[in-house]
Amino acid sequence: MALIILVPLSLLLKLFHISGQWEFVCSAITLVPLAGMLGIATEDMARWRGPTVGGLLNATFGNATELIFCTIALFHNDIDLVGASLIGSIIGNILLVLGLSALIGGLRYRVLTFNQVVAQTHSTMMTLAVLCLLIPAMFVHASHHVSNIAVLNLSIGVSVVLIFVYFAGLVFSLHTHERLFRTEEEELEKPVWPQWVSGLILFIAAICIAIESDILLETLSSIEVKWHLSRIFVGIILIPLIGNAAEHSTAVWMAMKNKMDISLNIAISSSTQIAMFVIPFLVFMGRIFGHHMTIIFTPYELIALTTGTFIAILVSMDGKSHWLEGAQLLAVYLVLSFAFLFAAN
Repeated sequence: MALIILVPLSLLLKLFHISGQWEFVCSAITLVPLAGMLGIATEDMARWRGPTVGGLLNATFGNATELIFCTIALFHNDIDLVGASLIGSIIGNILLVLGLSALIGGLRYRVLTFNQVVAQTHSTMMTLAVLCLLIPAMFVHASHHVSNIAVLNLSIGVSVVLIFVYFAGLVFSLHTHERLFRTEEEELEKPVWPQWVSGLILFIAAICIAIESDILLETLSSIEVKWHLSRIFVGIILIPLIGNAAEHSTAVWMAMKNKMDISLNIAISSSTQIAMFVIPFLVFMGRIFGHHMTIIFTPYELIALTTGTFIAILVSMDGKSHWLEGAQLLAVYLVLSFAFLFAAN
């Protein structure tokens, strides 16, 4: 939390135009504790509001950092970066977060177990989301005569379906089958701060993330040139690592305490939320901004998404994991990272 002091420092760097590179580094580092504060405040508000409303808060604001960053990028009409960062957040969660959790937790405990029914539910939702993103893209990429209006209408239609299924999943997990998804640890947790403090921190953290995201976007071009990085690598690998660092550390810490259920929930449910809520939300926001965001991602992004989801489902389907499965997930993530780093340049 001491890193919050970098917020005014990044503003000073921007005000005096000292260095685009240092502005980027300062803003990137600042986003880490801000995302952590946003997550803690959201969870604290959720504990105050009770299981149902609290679950809805977590389900809505769980990826607030990505949502804010991508909204700012969409406002600047940087649609390629928006798409890349969304796909990067998904594969980062299901490969990097789940992989690190299984690896580090598995080195401490011989076998890590988790609720198989919950894992299968998350995996089915994630598979559905991938299919809803993959099938329209295959049709559009295979055809050379699809108009822009048709693609926009297709994106709106699929977005409506995704959001409908997402909220149906919320009803399933928060109401009709709520007990399946609630652990004993969650039932015993108490709020850390008074409710008004949680709300104030949530608001301030969100505003600061928006400011830092804007600075990050302004300095991105100079970083790509100086560090010889492609825009797609920055979007798929670098930005998600910055925005999800706090969430990643929480998942790994839970696995080290033999609470793989929580780690799995952080990884897969977060990816599902991005695919089924954040992406459709940004499609609608694009219409408002006049910048046409669609659900048609590039073939490279779709390959990464499909590959990551497939291997994550294989690992989670039996309700058990160990360190080798974690290493396998990380291996896939590293291969994808190298591909985007070297092949995209």
